[in-house]
Amino acid sequence: MFAYLKGEVADISEDNLVLEVNHIGYNIKISSSIAALLPPIGEEVKIYTYTLVREDAFSLYGFLTKDDLDIFKKVITVSGIGPKGGLAILSAMTADDLRLAIISGDAKAISKAPGIGAKTAERLILDLKDKVSIEDTFVNKETRTQMETSALQDAKSEAVEALTALGYSASDALKAVKQIVLTDDMNVEDILKAALKKMSFL
Repeated sequence: MFAYLKGEVADISEDNLVLEVNHIGYNIKISSSIAALLPPIGEEVKIYTYTLVREDAFSLYGFLTKDDLDIFKKVITVSGIGPKGGLAILSAMTADDLRLAIISGDAKAISKAPGIGAKTAERLILDLKDKVSIEDTFVNKETRTQMETSALQDAKSEAVEALTALGYSASDALKAVKQIVLTDDMNVEDILKAALKKMSFL
C-alpha cells in the first residue's frame, strides 16, 4: 500500500517509530538495529514500509533502506516466520550478514535471533538459498553505479566464497572484501590476498 513514508521523527522506542507525515502520526514497527540508526526526534527521515493487513490488525513495518525491506519480504515468506520473526532476525544481523548466512548455510548465526530456533533457521536457508546472491551484498540498488565492471563484481563474490571455504565466517569474509580499495585490473587472486591481510584486523 505504502512504498515509503517521509516525515518527522516524533517518537522512538526499541521496536516502534512514530513518524509524523502531514500532521498524522504513523506507528511503524521497527527492529532494534534500525532504532539505533534513526535520526533524533524532530528530524526528517525516509522509511520504506511493508503493510500487513489482517481482519484484526493494520500494521506498518519500517526500514531505512529498500535492501532491508526486500530481504524482510523474502524472510516472511518462509513458513513459521512472520513479520515479528523477520524483525527479530534483522535486529540480530544486517541484511548482508543474513544473505551470507543463507548462502553459506550458517543456521547457527540465524538462530541467534530471538524466537528463531535451529529448525526454523534451517528452513529459512532451504527456502531462500536460491533467492539471494552474494552480488546483492556488494551492490546497493539505490546507489548502483557503473564504476565497477561485472567482472570485478564476480571476482569479489568469488573471493568471499573462497574465504568461507577456507573456514572464515561469511560475515568476516564480506567485511574484509568490502574494505579493499579495488581497481579494475584486480583479479580474484589479488582480491583474496588483500582480503587475507584484512582478516587479521577483524
